[in-house]
Amino acid sequence: MIDAGAMAGEERLLTVVDALADAFADLSAGRTSSPSRTVVQHGPQRELLAGTAVWERRGVGSVKITTLTPDNPGRGLPLIHGVVVLTDLGTGRVTALLEGAELTAVRTGAVAALATRLCAPEDAGDLALIGAGVQARALVRAVSAVRPIRSVRVFSRTRARTESFAQWVRDTSGPAVEVTVCDTARDAVMDAPIVCTATSTDDRTPLVAADWVAPGAHVNVIGGTHEDAVEVEPALLADAFVVVEERSAAVEEAAEVRAALAAGLIGEHQLVELGALVDGAAAAEGRTSVFRSVGMAIEDTAAAAALYEAAGG
Repeated sequence: MIDAGAMAGEERLLTVVDALADAFADLSAGRTSSPSRTVVQHGPQRELLAGTAVWERRGVGSVKITTLTPDNPGRGLPLIHGVVVLTDLGTGRVTALLEGAELTAVRTGAVAALATRLCAPEDAGDLALIGAGVQARALVRAVSAVRPIRSVRVFSRTRARTESFAQWVRDTSGPAVEVTVCDTARDAVMDAPIVCTATSTDDRTPLVAADWVAPGAHVNVIGGTHEDAVEVEPALLADAFVVVEERSAAVEEAAEVRAALAAGLIGEHQLVELGALVDGAAAAEGRTSVFRSVGMAIEDTAAAAALYEAAGG
């Protein structure tokens, strides 16, 4: 089994980012598709999910089975468990098994890095993080691969976990990166040119207020345990350049997008797909930008293919 996390050095992360860019260009152009996941709920916010997609450009397909168990962090266990099966479309042969939780973290970080590369100022060096779990670590690695991160400010509701995360950043990034543990989410977000939210919230109450976000900042919103969970105030989307993986998926699964649409703050036509940015059909052009990710099966396929090829497959 391929351990995606162990392969997540900067060079290979950029390979995943580039593969995702190609996949999203194909998705927006109609050259591939990403079917909706099958979700089986079994108890409060506990889910068994299965996602499958093929990517014709690379001749690969994948099936991912994951479980989402919100109680797990309190048990000292990961929120997500799973496995990804990579197949060759030409022969039907199973070519690789990848650890599902690690692949999810890597590809989600890489999707945020792609949005950051396409939207954030090139010299943006200060990163604010809301959340201090596995996904936050993947975000630090991925965003640092596309922007010259010089400082990281982090807030999480569990202080001990936040301090441990901050020490991990210091140990992996070295003295060139200043790391600050903040007492409030507002302290972390204020004036940061790049903001990432990666929490396991199940609440409809925003963790980040719209007026905390600096003009021209780029925000990656990737957390929440279900489709009604809100990390950033939907009002932020009203004047922002709003980026999504795919319009239909965002309208179905992204709580902030649905709330902004329902309130008349934005229209569905204002949702810009990542593929349009990759192709140069749209650009943030210095505006405050918000990327709301929901995660799609084609991302797992593209990331798995990139890591498999990097491993010599």
